[in-house]
Amino acid sequence: MSNPARPVVFILAATDHGTMIINRHDYNMLSADQGYGVGFMLLNQSSCEMSEAGMVKSLIDFRRRHFGDDVMVVDCGANIGVFSVEWARHMTGWGRVIAIEAQEQIFYALAGNISINNCFNARLINAAVSARPGVMKIPQPNYSVPSSFGSLELRQRPGTEDIGQVIDYSEENMASVRTISIDSLGLRRLDVMKIDVEGMEAEVLEGAANTIADSRPILLIETVKSDMTVIGGFLSRHGYKSFNAGANIVAIHTADPCLEQVRQA
Repeated sequence: MSNPARPVVFILAATDHGTMIINRHDYNMLSADQGYGVGFMLLNQSSCEMSEAGMVKSLIDFRRRHFGDDVMVVDCGANIGVFSVEWARHMTGWGRVIAIEAQEQIFYALAGNISINNCFNARLINAAVSARPGVMKIPQPNYSVPSSFGSLELRQRPGTEDIGQVIDYSEENMASVRTISIDSLGLRRLDVMKIDVEGMEAEVLEGAANTIADSRPILLIETVKSDMTVIGGFLSRHGYKSFNAGANIVAIHTADPCLEQVRQA
């Protein structure tokens, strides 16, 4: 009896971010030559959002200048770790990254990329970031079918994005993943937090309220699928000033000395 076919999905690629484990099917095509997805960008451009990664490096440097070493960065929705690798490498010897990813198969690639790039100052967590610790059910896409896996919404909503394949949100086809809140991590310090969690951004902020009040980190928040009324209200209550940055906003506390440097940039 012959064994069933076992297609190659994850591959190694030399990129501008270093050697990376990539799902070669991580793309959703909009036309014959236009598409999106982390894998699509890495395999077609050798990099993924390099300007955004560089902007955050500058914010990290601002925080180090004003608050000293032991800088802490949290990457909520780390995907395969393009940003986490960039930031961890940048902070070698003086800062750390916590990278959190909910999709188990993508988390394995994240762990491999952190290891293969020798980012010993990174901690990885396989979990969904939410308002409180617990367990949630998330869909299980077929990672062999071309799709933008970083665009997967863990919770179905009206207008859920078509990532390139039909996603089954029925109970029997969901997988359990633990949820954590940022507050539950008990961080002594937090300098920068990236929140890219496909519509759950407000929940992440709710679960980080105490840490944000204590550390006043710089926040990079994706807003494409978020309720900006809710997010704007949270930021206003916590004393933040926001700046548009493409599909994201950068929010800096009004008492943070980095704010003036960002205004001058």
